[in-house]
Amino acid sequence: MSDAWVAGTTAQTHTRTAAGSGPARPLVAASWRRSVRARVSQEGAARVELDEDELAEHRDGHPLSAAMPVIRELMGAYATDGEHLLAVCDAAGRMLWVEGHPGTLRKARAMNFVAGARWSESAAGTNAPGTAIAVDRPVQVVAAEHFRRPVRAWTCAAAPLHDPHTGRVIGAVDITGGDGLAHPHSLGFVQAVARAAESQLALVGPAPRADRLRLSALGRDEAVLSVGGRRLRLSRRHSEILVVLAHRPEGVGGDELLALLYEDESVTPVTLRAELSRLRSLLGPDVLRSRPYRLAGPVDADFATVDRRLASGAVSAAAGEYAGPLLPASLAPGVVRLRERLADRLRAALVDRGDPGLLADWAYSSWGEEDVVVWRALCSAVPAPQLPPVRARLDSLETELSAGATGLQRTGPQTRP
Repeated sequence: MSDAWVAGTTAQTHTRTAAGSGPARPLVAASWRRSVRARVSQEGAARVELDEDELAEHRDGHPLSAAMPVIRELMGAYATDGEHLLAVCDAAGRMLWVEGHPGTLRKARAMNFVAGARWSESAAGTNAPGTAIAVDRPVQVVAAEHFRRPVRAWTCAAAPLHDPHTGRVIGAVDITGGDGLAHPHSLGFVQAVARAAESQLALVGPAPRADRLRLSALGRDEAVLSVGGRRLRLSRRHSEILVVLAHRPEGVGGDELLALLYEDESVTPVTLRAELSRLRSLLGPDVLRSRPYRLAGPVDADFATVDRRLASGAVSAAAGEYAGPLLPASLAPGVVRLRERLADRLRAALVDRGDPGLLADWAYSSWGEEDVVVWRALCSAVPAPQLPPVRARLDSLETELSAGATGLQRTGPQTRP
């Protein structure tokens, strides 16, 4: 894939609309740019990643299976009568259910809009379910707004689905069909279905214990803590404190906690005590304890969940839970060590597993787009028809790496005393 093609395709996002002329909607233009960066081909069909047995097992274990009766009740007749399709995918964009009008189902097979196929934005370009997951908001994609040409005869509307207790995206619900769906009501309809499905999950799923803390810190600069029925967005420093204490349930002494949180060795214990006092006021006196500093109750931390799943060999589940680096903007020494350790362990597990779908999820993410090790592994794992764009991206990264090394060698002697 040439640089000229990439530049030309990116430029098209500013000029095309569903009608083929005029400026694209900002949401669509941004999605096209991400699709170009992900080296998605404008031709071809989605890749089927789950065979029948794998699909059945994945459905049975997925929390969205409990919401399917509600989704079918609300959308089933509408899809069949209108010659549309209802679809539900997981957080990785893999279709779990695709149902609806028989004739429309047959047409959709030509582009692999089928259960078991991956329709994430990074794999299939701009499309409603994949883009809804990417931006975590309801999305409608009309005809020529789709990135891939074979999909431009279709219109779709999708809304992300969230775990009602953690707020984490666990999939998306979608309605797909012809021109009849190119109406704002379609987006409102699918959004209402998503809310009903989440309400159903809240009813049938186990609610978190009232005394249990839930900490979400992956892919966030500011962590979110659920405690006592409240959902709190924490400051960066409070986020770092809770990450360290969640990792050390036995507690941490004041001097050690100071070293784990502050790069600057001149920061005094008084500064730390003031931060802890503010945090205790926010959380309540029974949550944060001292001598040593520790959290009073058990903590469900998302980064700890990924770590446990890696330890048990559940690489796919660990990758699915990994929403990004741990507090990526943090410079706190203790957080940096945890962040690098978790990312290194997950990367190594993905490379060892060699699954092209899991490797692609990492490689096309914001944190993995320059990860040469993963791109090399992906280059070795993808089927031959999908190799050229992966090879092109890897060559580009290795050229940049080589140029950087050459520059260091060139400037090195000049900096010696």
